[in-house]
Amino acid sequence: MKRQQISGKSTQSAKDNQHPRFEINLLIPVLILVGIGIIMVYSSSSAVALKKFGSDYYFFKRQAVFSLLGIIALLLCRSFPLKLLSSLTYPLLCLAFLFLIALQIPGVGVSVGGAVRWLHFGGLSFQPSEFTRFALIVYLAYSMSKKQDKLGDFYIGFLPHVIVLCIFISLIFFQPDFGSAVILGMITWIMMFVGGVRIKHLLSSLIVLIPVVSVFLISAEYRIQRLVSFWDPWQHAADGGYQLIHSLMAFGTGGIWGAGLGNGYQKLLYLPESHTDFIFSVIGEELGLLGIMGILGLYIMIVLKGIKIAMNAEESFASFLAIGLTAAIGIQVCVNMGVTLGLLPTKGLALPFLSYGGTSLLLNMVSIGILINIEKHNGQVTEGR
Repeated sequence: MKRQQISGKSTQSAKDNQHPRFEINLLIPVLILVGIGIIMVYSSSSAVALKKFGSDYYFFKRQAVFSLLGIIALLLCRSFPLKLLSSLTYPLLCLAFLFLIALQIPGVGVSVGGAVRWLHFGGLSFQPSEFTRFALIVYLAYSMSKKQDKLGDFYIGFLPHVIVLCIFISLIFFQPDFGSAVILGMITWIMMFVGGVRIKHLLSSLIVLIPVVSVFLISAEYRIQRLVSFWDPWQHAADGGYQLIHSLMAFGTGGIWGAGLGNGYQKLLYLPESHTDFIFSVIGEELGLLGIMGILGLYIMIVLKGIKIAMNAEESFASFLAIGLTAAIGIQVCVNMGVTLGLLPTKGLALPFLSYGGTSLLLNMVSIGILINIEKHNGQVTEGR
C-alpha cells in the first residue's frame, strides 16, 4: 500500500503466519497484563471498596468477571469472519451514534463527576465513547479500503472521513469529554496518514483545528483550572493539582524497587481514582521503576506485534483495521501514563487491560481478538495460494 499498502510479505513471514507461535506471542503479554490488572485493582481499591460497599473484594470480584468476559470476547472475535465485520460497518456506526444521542436524553445518560458519559442497562454501566472509538476504526478501515486508489483526493479520501469524525466529536463534546474527542482525532489522523491521504490535507486540518481547540479549552472554567494546575500543581495543591501531586508522590515513594505489593500509601483514600485512571501511580508506588518498565515492555510487545500484523495483512481492510486497533491501544497507554506522570493535563482515561472497568477491558480484548483473527486469516490466505 505505498504508505497506502502496509504489506511487507516474505516467505519467512508466510511461514510464521501458519504457526500458532505468533498468536501465543501476542496473547501472552495481554493475559499477563490482565492478570496484573486483577491483582492491582484489588490492591488499589480495597480501602475504597471497604468504605463504600463494606467489602474490600467488591471491585476485585467485578474485575475478575470483566476479565473472564473479556477472554470469552477475545476468543469469539478470534474466529469472527472479517467479511462479516466489514459488512457491519454502518450498523456499528449508527449504533455508536444512537448511544451518544441517548446520553443527551434526560434520565437516560448518567452523570458522574459533572460529565454525562455513562449509560446504565440493568445493573451494568456502559461508556458509549469507548464503543464509538471501535466503530470509527472499523468505518475508517472499511471506507479507506474501498477508496484505496483515491485516498489522495480531498473530496474522496479526506473530507468524508473528517465529516464523520466531526459528527462524533461534536456529540462527545456535549458530554463533555474533550480527551476522548482528541483521541478519536489522533486515531483518524494516523489511519489516514498510513492510508496515503495527502500530507497537505492532514496538516491543513491541524492548522484549522488549533484555534477551535484553543477556544474550546478556555470556554469552561474547569478546563482553565485544569490547565493552570497542570502547569504548576503545587500552587493548587488543595484543588486542581491535588490528584497529580499525590500521583507524583506515589511514583517518588516507589523508587526503583517499590514499596511492595499491597504496601502502597496513596491508595488509602489519598489518591482519587486510584483503581481506574490512576492505577499506574499505584503500580509505580508498589512495584517501583522495575515494575513500570516491565509493564511498559509488555505494551511495547503488543504494539509492535500489532504493527507487524498490519504489515503482513493480505487485504487492505484487515491492514487498516489492525493499524487502527493498535494505534488506539498505544494512544491510550501513552495518554494515561502521560497524565499520571504529569506530562499531560489530567484526563479520565483507563489504562488498557489494567484499569478497573468493563467497557474498556471488553473492547480492548475484542481488539486483541480481531488482531489475532487478522493474523490467522493471513496464514489461511497464504496457505491457500
